[in-house]
Amino acid sequence: MITAIGIAAGDIWHYLDKHGRVVFSDIIKDIGKPRDLLLMSLGWLAREGHVKVEQSGNDCYVELTKK
Repeated sequence: MITAIGIAAGDIWHYLDKHGRVVFSDIIKDIGKPRDLLLMSLGWLAREGHVKVEQSGNDCYVELTKK
């Protein structure tokens, strides 16, 4: 499972690198992997400081951190 989470995290990172700041539901739709897997991967990226996550109303926006 850890491998699947890591691969999905890479998918999210590359998606954000290409698209910039997006609504998380777009990531789910466009990457096409299970929502729970993508949430675990997003948590990993957030914990490592690679992404910034912001809630705005009912939407959750995600973007790569600037380093």
